[in-house]
Amino acid sequence: MASPGSIAYPDRFYAAAAYAGFGAASPASSAAISRFQNDVALLLYGLHQQATAGPCNVPKPRAWNPVEQSKWTSWHGLGNMPSTEAMRLFVKILEEEDPGWYSRVPEFNPQPVVDIEMHKPKEEANTVPASTNGTSSIPEPKTISENGSSMETQDKVVILEGLSTVSAHEEWTALSVSGQRPKPRYEHGATILQDKMYIFGGNHNGRYLSDLQVLDLKSLTWSKIDAKLQEGMSDSAKTAQVSPCAGHSLISCGNKFFSVAGHTKDPSDSITVKEFDPHTCTWSIVRTYGKPPVSRGGQSVTLVGRTLVVFGGEDAKRGLLNDLHILDLETMTWDDVDAIGTPPAPRSDHAAACHAGRYLLIFGGGSHATCFNDLHVLDLETMEWSRPKQQGLIPSPRAGHAGATVGENWYIVGGGNNKSGVSETLVLNMSTLAWSVVSTVEGRVPLASEGMTLLYNNYSGEDYLISFGGYNGRYSNEVYAFKLSVKLDLQSSTKDQPISDSTSRVLEPEVEISQDGKIREIAVDNVDSFQKNRNDEANEQLLAALKAEKEELEATLNREGLQTVQLKEEITEAEARNTELTKELQAVRGQLAAEQSRCFKLEVDVAELRQKLQSLDALEREVELLRRQKAASEQAALDAKQKQGSGGVWGWLVGTPPDDSDS
Repeated sequence: MASPGSIAYPDRFYAAAAYAGFGAASPASSAAISRFQNDVALLLYGLHQQATAGPCNVPKPRAWNPVEQSKWTSWHGLGNMPSTEAMRLFVKILEEEDPGWYSRVPEFNPQPVVDIEMHKPKEEANTVPASTNGTSSIPEPKTISENGSSMETQDKVVILEGLSTVSAHEEWTALSVSGQRPKPRYEHGATILQDKMYIFGGNHNGRYLSDLQVLDLKSLTWSKIDAKLQEGMSDSAKTAQVSPCAGHSLISCGNKFFSVAGHTKDPSDSITVKEFDPHTCTWSIVRTYGKPPVSRGGQSVTLVGRTLVVFGGEDAKRGLLNDLHILDLETMTWDDVDAIGTPPAPRSDHAAACHAGRYLLIFGGGSHATCFNDLHVLDLETMEWSRPKQQGLIPSPRAGHAGATVGENWYIVGGGNNKSGVSETLVLNMSTLAWSVVSTVEGRVPLASEGMTLLYNNYSGEDYLISFGGYNGRYSNEVYAFKLSVKLDLQSSTKDQPISDSTSRVLEPEVEISQDGKIREIAVDNVDSFQKNRNDEANEQLLAALKAEKEELEATLNREGLQTVQLKEEITEAEARNTELTKELQAVRGQLAAEQSRCFKLEVDVAELRQKLQSLDALEREVELLRRQKAASEQAALDAKQKQGSGGVWGWLVGTPPDDSDS
């Protein structure tokens, strides 16, 4: 039997419809659709109706019939989707749910079948009768009504190229690219414009880069653009080389893209905005008005309508920032926003996204000492910050990660925590703020890197995430692609329509074709009992989750109680030691006072002794003077006695009697 890829549309669709139970009444087909989940079965039904009958133009069924309501909602939610696109998506979803369906497909009636008579439009699609020779189960090419017009379909050989070569859903695939690969790098800028991925700048071995590389997503071929910087606004303006930079942001807008901020070797005082024109392959400096933010790198730049919202980053002096600025792309005017509420802590290398054109989400990032895993939301209408509670598995702290939004889903890849890279690919439902893990990579691969980029692109009707570069001990220049599941996007679009809560999965559909060609309605059995069992299972799961959360909270409370008791004991010991130290301090202070008093007395005694010593010196001088006077007196007396003694001898000699008074 031929593979499904060798059968062209619409034959491939009719084979899939027959297998799923929409185009034949065989038991195998009837059992096939019962294996699908409720949402998948409704989705297949809506796509089948869209492919065979065109857009839904019948009124909404009565509210008391939940099954018909759900089927109408699934069909009506597809809007004006072309029938060929509905065929392709029908087959895609069937391949995701049952990859080997074609090997088990029965002999089917290729006549396109409208499922439910109440859903038939007024003008049914024109179809070509099937071959009646019995030699082939594949119908001839048919004319299918698409929005009221006829279109001839032909067998074509489908050649897969570019991103279409990625076959696996929801797992990372390394792309096989050609051409001269860019130099490995991280902290570069990346954006997608017209199925081409542009890479600008970055950091390699501490050196900033200035090259502009482009990967054609159709041919998966790399090429380098010799881009120049146009100085001035006139046609005769001079051209110069673009300054190397890293940590900047590339944002596509229209048929051009902007490079905002970034670290450079010679930083300017304020943020520089450059614009690249792919048609002329030239950069130009955008002239802005208002007060521009200080120059920085590692910031987030988010496109919200016709504005760019800049948050955080690291300035040229390595100072972390948490300021908020908005650039109006219509007037090129900066607005310094002073939001209310508690903003995120200063950080860089975080991720940002916009939800519903109103809410700015900030996740993760890092400072010089730590990484964050907090989630902050800014209401761009009220300009108020909030920090909502995150649901599901809370991610670990990280910085240098990359993010991309697809509908209401925000995908986060890579990043690190200063120790190792993060290996999970996460998704945040921005409506419920619930986290879940989509994929996990093993080993030291570029997807577990910091400073990588992540982009979203719709290629040939398929949704892809594309990553490039990064650093995890080695610089990378690899390109990886992640193919998103088709049914997730369709389910998210149809969920916007009101669906009755009592709707249950379609069980055992029975389709019989009578001789007059009328179709019997799909019989749904045990709807209420199935829904009740499903609700009971959901309640049991919720109860088990609550019990587990309660036990975890109780264990956490017990740990906190033990830590509190230990802290109280430590506080008591510290207070006792403090009391003892206080007493010792008071005793030391008393001793010090006594010593100070003693020192004062000693100083007084020393002063008195000095005075006495000075008096003693004076007395010694007086005594010395008296001694000299005494010695002089004694000498004079001795001289007088000697004089008297000499006069008496002469008198005796001359006969003069001595004086009686001297005797």
